[in-house]
Amino acid sequence: MTDTEEKRPEPSRARALFSTADFKLLRTALASHAKTTDDREELAKINALHHRLGTYS
Repeated sequence: MTDTEEKRPEPSRARALFSTADFKLLRTALASHAKTTDDREELAKINALHHRLGTYS
C-alpha cells in the first residue's frame, strides 16, 4: 500500500432481518389473510409470497 492510498474499513457483517420463527409466523398470517380475501389478484400475490417465505424456513 502506498502512502497516498487510504485504508478503508471492512464492511460490517450482514445480520439476518428475520428469524426462522418469524418466517413461520409470517406464513401463518398470510394463510389466514388469504382465506378472507376475495380479490383474485391479491390472492395470487399472497400465494406467491407465502411460497417464497417457505423456501427460507
